[in-house]
Amino acid sequence: MEIKVKKVSQSSVVLAQIMLPADTNPAGNVHGGIIMKLIDNAAYVVASRHTGRNTVTVSIDRLDFHCPVFLGNLVTLKASMNRAGKTSMEVGVKVEAEDLMTGEVRHTASAYLTFVALDADGRPTLVPGIVAETDEEKRRFAEADKRYAIRKSSKK
Repeated sequence: MEIKVKKVSQSSVVLAQIMLPADTNPAGNVHGGIIMKLIDNAAYVVASRHTGRNTVTVSIDRLDFHCPVFLGNLVTLKASMNRAGKTSMEVGVKVEAEDLMTGEVRHTASAYLTFVALDADGRPTLVPGIVAETDEEKRRFAEADKRYAIRKSSKK
């Protein structure tokens, strides 16, 4: 029996990774591309958990870096399903950096990614809907619906 809808909490994920010298430039700042890859990985986990299928990134909405991430920071990515349509899904990812010596946590970036689930032939396939239970999840769903309408109208 195939699941027609899933709770947001069933596919959400929190990933954390310490930033090492290979992740940084000579000044000790973490490369933006490293953070982008981590965002994409976290979103992939959510989309694939939600669908039980291989998923691919279709697009990423605007990505702004609010503050730098430094060598030795613990980067935490909090990702969850915002919206599920017929074959596409929007996943939201919030990125935080923690200085492990001081305990200071900074919101460093947020992004919205659109994913599509693929069938065995590599073609887009139907995805389960989502059930937003909390007020926060309902707010994110409503905002994602607006972004979806904007993305759709900009393709015309």
